[in-house]
Amino acid sequence: MSKLYVVGIGPGEYEQMTIKAVKALEESKVIIGYTVYVDLIRDYFKDKIYLTTPMKKEVDRCILAFEEAKKGEIVSLVCSGDPGVYGMAELILEVGINYPEVEVEMIAGITAASSGAGVLGAPLIHDFAVISLSDLLTPFDKIEKRLHSAAEADFVICLYNPSSKKRFDYLQKACDIVLKYAKEDRVCGIVKNIGREGESSEVMSLIELRNKSVDMFTTVYIGNSQSKIINGKMVTPRGYRNV
Repeated sequence: MSKLYVVGIGPGEYEQMTIKAVKALEESKVIIGYTVYVDLIRDYFKDKIYLTTPMKKEVDRCILAFEEAKKGEIVSLVCSGDPGVYGMAELILEVGINYPEVEVEMIAGITAASSGAGVLGAPLIHDFAVISLSDLLTPFDKIEKRLHSAAEADFVICLYNPSSKKRFDYLQKACDIVLKYAKEDRVCGIVKNIGREGESSEVMSLIELRNKSVDMFTTVYIGNSQSKIINGKMVTPRGYRNV
């Protein structure tokens, strides 16, 4: 049987993987992925053949997965979080046009917005927008427009990829945009290394967030006008008490 699972492994902690994801990986003979993500699961599936590619080799990774599955093997291509949220789901389906003999099954995982929210408290109880600050695939002027729209509409905003060596001031730029629509004391939060060694979180004001040092392994939450702090946790009420 030529079968390719596209597996979301969640934030990295084995306990935060779904049962369905674990079963797919146990069933697979070959596991393929970005080196960092594969290293998160090696110890739990030791009898597998592992094939890895570095960052920016996503197309090669997909082709490799299909070529292995084409041999009649059961293969899993792993992604952090959910493959359908900034993951490999779209690309694997595009590449899969050339491999009609391979059955593809997507297995959702916990994306960083959800797993990080669990660490912070309850920041995403009402409408929210998820925006990546990486301009590798999206022009920054389009990212800016999305930030303006989300802030003006009073969405809670969850930011992926908030900073890197080349984009060291992008979070500051994002905060400056939100500050056009929000007060400096708007409740915000960050979570670093979700579900991995060194996990940490912090709740702060928007102006404090503007000057915060973060990295690619940080997920950022900017509250809406109703967000507040309850016992040190970031909370966005939905309005149940008003019903």
